[in-house]
Amino acid sequence: MPVEDATGTTGTPPDAGDSVRLLGQLTVAKSGSMRGYSRDRFPHWRNAGRNCDVRDTVLQRDGEDVKLSGCNVVGGHWVSVYDDRTFTEPSDVDIDHMVPLANAWRSGADKWDDERRGDFANDLTRPQLLAVSASSNRSKGDQDPSQWKPANRDFWCEYAVDWIAVKHFWQLRITTTEKAALSDMLDTCPAARE
Repeated sequence: MPVEDATGTTGTPPDAGDSVRLLGQLTVAKSGSMRGYSRDRFPHWRNAGRNCDVRDTVLQRDGEDVKLSGCNVVGGHWVSVYDDRTFTEPSDVDIDHMVPLANAWRSGADKWDDERRGDFANDLTRPQLLAVSASSNRSKGDQDPSQWKPANRDFWCEYAVDWIAVKHFWQLRITTTEKAALSDMLDTCPAARE
């Protein structure tokens, strides 16, 4: 079942002012159970052309001077916004789910069918998929912003804006501590400091 885009977003994240409003619209609740969770319940890296998948699409979108073999990404230049590190090998870059799959499960996706979970895991319209360093992606794991923030503080505003946009569109819950952390991160936005 497709989700209606209540925010009116077109793939461009809202500004910090919009994010404050959207954050206030999110349902606050305790984190749900991990019972029944498996990454396999979120079929990801769907086909996106001949012999290519969503991972290739994100690598191509987020990279510079990208080299292709067919539509497979085999080289390029990526800057990981989480830790401001630069990479030239696609194998050194992970595709992060802004809202991790396990976090989504605990905040409402456990009630979805696998097709909708697959739509979430392959969402190229919202700011849900991002090419970042493998080390930062693995450090983040399935943690929310109250438990993990990017080492690059200059990205905190965008991180909060993107997290809120994804949670709002997919109608996922947030915890009290998650909401407080997101609010603090929005305070780092340029407009909030003026």
